[in-house]
Amino acid sequence: METQRTDSTPAPIGLSPWESATIEVFIRAASLIGLPRSVGEIYGCLFCAPAPQTFDVLVARLGISRGSVSQGLKLLRQLGAVEVQYVPGSRKDHYHPELSMKRLVHGFVRDQFAPNLQSGGGRLDAIAALIESEADPAVRIHAAQRINTLRTWLGRMQKLMPIVMAALGGANFFNQRNESQSDII
Repeated sequence: METQRTDSTPAPIGLSPWESATIEVFIRAASLIGLPRSVGEIYGCLFCAPAPQTFDVLVARLGISRGSVSQGLKLLRQLGAVEVQYVPGSRKDHYHPELSMKRLVHGFVRDQFAPNLQSGGGRLDAIAALIESEADPAVRIHAAQRINTLRTWLGRMQKLMPIVMAALGGANFFNQRNESQSDII
């Protein structure tokens, strides 16, 4: 049974019902964390496959564009969710999924979440400067209170990150930036 698609891409070929259902789980997970649908589809297809898959096989099996597969594989490799595996006798890259939840979460936190959290102090400083130019004193006081709340949230998240990373067994890459942002915490 093939999955129905609402866009103009061709329907996937050769996916069994259990593969389609499993891929849907990864599509929903990708959506939940703000990643494109194609990233969930690609990871899900690789997850279900008994052997590493080539780029062309992913395009054919999923029925998505070559560009989507290319971008999705690039992102998944960046996150450490997919690796290239050498297959003797083949000149093509073969991709296989990372199956360790710990490594997947660590890669996502490191590459997607942490950089945004690290730059949060600077963004809040820029907003605070905009608030200072607000003409209405009541609005200025209200806005300053909200920014202080965001600073508190940021500080708490920065304190939580080393705990999260330690639980994942990762290096504490937050300490380098925390010294410069300790006034926020």
